[in-house]
Amino acid sequence: MAVVGTTEMGRLDRDPTRPVYVISVAASIVSVHPRTLRIYEDEGLLCPARTATNIRLYSEEDVRRILWIRHLTQNRGVNLAGIRILFELEERLGTRILETLFDEANAFDEAHPEAADRGRDATGSAAGSQAPTAGSQAPAAGSQAPARQSPQPAEATQPGLTSPTRQAVSADHH
Repeated sequence: MAVVGTTEMGRLDRDPTRPVYVISVAASIVSVHPRTLRIYEDEGLLCPARTATNIRLYSEEDVRRILWIRHLTQNRGVNLAGIRILFELEERLGTRILETLFDEANAFDEAHPEAADRGRDATGSAAGSQAPTAGSQAPAAGSQAPARQSPQPAEATQPGLTSPTRQAVSADHH
């Protein structure tokens, strides 16, 4: 199994599935706190590789996946449970649902600029007008963490109440 190869131009080809980034480096690449990556793992959205000493290692695919999670939460208003469902659907159907939704949303924003204006942030940028950057692809089907059922306290499911996890994620956005 060749992890790194050479192209015709002498460049190194890297295997995007090879786990190489420790949590602090992966967090820095995507501009989040390492705690956020742990939350994503706890929620079943990521499944980083582990070394023999239990250190998390993230691949390029993991980084792309994190960028999609950030894009969906910050620009499209999707919560972590919704993202988990989208990833599960993408896995089951074997299609790129996220890329399709992204393209459709941008086409709608271009066709209806008055609706896109309502989604602008304080800087005037259109919310969601840019896809995640590192590779800019949705995670490949089959490259996601297995779905985990995590019991939620009853009070966290009532409108207006948030779970400690959601509070931690929200605090990371500010």
